[in-house]
Amino acid sequence: MSRRISAEWRAEPDFIIIGAQRAGTTSLYTYIVQHPQVLPAFKKEVHWFDINYEKGESWYRGHFPLTISMRNGTYVTGEASPYYIFHPHCSERIRGQIPGVKLIVLLRNPVDRAISHYFHEVQNKRESLSIKEAFQKEEERLAFEIQRMNMDPTYHSRAHRHFSYKTRGIYVDHLIPYLQIFPPHQVLILKAEDLFSEPRKVMRDVYAYLDIDSTFLPKDLSPRNIGIYTKEVPKDVFDYLRDYFRPHNERLYTYLERDFAW
Repeated sequence: MSRRISAEWRAEPDFIIIGAQRAGTTSLYTYIVQHPQVLPAFKKEVHWFDINYEKGESWYRGHFPLTISMRNGTYVTGEASPYYIFHPHCSERIRGQIPGVKLIVLLRNPVDRAISHYFHEVQNKRESLSIKEAFQKEEERLAFEIQRMNMDPTYHSRAHRHFSYKTRGIYVDHLIPYLQIFPPHQVLILKAEDLFSEPRKVMRDVYAYLDIDSTFLPKDLSPRNIGIYTKEVPKDVFDYLRDYFRPHNERLYTYLERDFAW
């Protein structure tokens, strides 16, 4: 409550990691906030622009440090809510509230992301279908959910948030609303596999993007929030997902003029 009262004296985020879910956003945020010039939000995932928007700006600002602690721009602050890239209202809300914010996007091979997402929902006891059934029934589960969300900005869809295994991996459709309203220099798109394999190199690029000392090396680059597969994934599930994502990946490569080699 005290943070909300002092909201007008608190900083707005300089950066937001907007997604994608199950693509390493927890690891990336943990690495970023190890930097001595970064003051973290009071929690990583604030989720204001998606599921808490009705709580108001003062609620959101209450999650960030006081501006007096930012020392004339020496420090930066930010949050990471990976549903932002997928929620249909977030791009416009973010642009309207913080037009100069720096956005960071992590994209992971959508096949691996979908499988990780499925087991994440199983682990949290939200998913009872088999992996094949969950992927095959996704269109049925999500039918009319986006239309309802567009018609009613206050509507929160459980299916859209939790059962969107394949749809979340159609990255080009989720990036376009952001890239149409934010200039390119405000959107950093990273390949998750690069973060996993070369975290030091990626973090130098991220720190430079945030205009903080890019020579700093985080002490702890161990991966966070690693998914646990409770069962072996059948080969035909991989084949199904590869076929499903192939045309969407090609659209992404063409749009960004960048081949992610998925």
